[in-house]
Amino acid sequence: MQAAEYEVKGEALVIHLKADLDHHTALTVRETADTLLARSHAKHILFDFTGVEFMDSSGIGVIMGRYKQMSYVGGSVYVYGIGKTVERIFQMSGLYKLVKQLNQTEVK
Repeated sequence: MQAAEYEVKGEALVIHLKADLDHHTALTVRETADTLLARSHAKHILFDFTGVEFMDSSGIGVIMGRYKQMSYVGGSVYVYGIGKTVERIFQMSGLYKLVKQLNQTEVK
């Protein structure tokens, strides 16, 4: 199973996660996202967590690393589709200080 699907929409890279964002998938997601960011010059990243039930510290690292990249270009990182378990991880880790959570109606 593929860890994620990627699409560029205007100035945004949308990452539709299809599996848990953990040590098994984080490297692939990070490398693919970085390659696409370099090619597309996107200024924003949207992480779709609809298919994610769990995220570990490797996943937190993926989010934080992409946040750093976007801050260098004046961009932002957004997340949506977060379930209860991952929501708790975002709250406890302080990731919401770096990224903004969108609801489904805000995603275009």
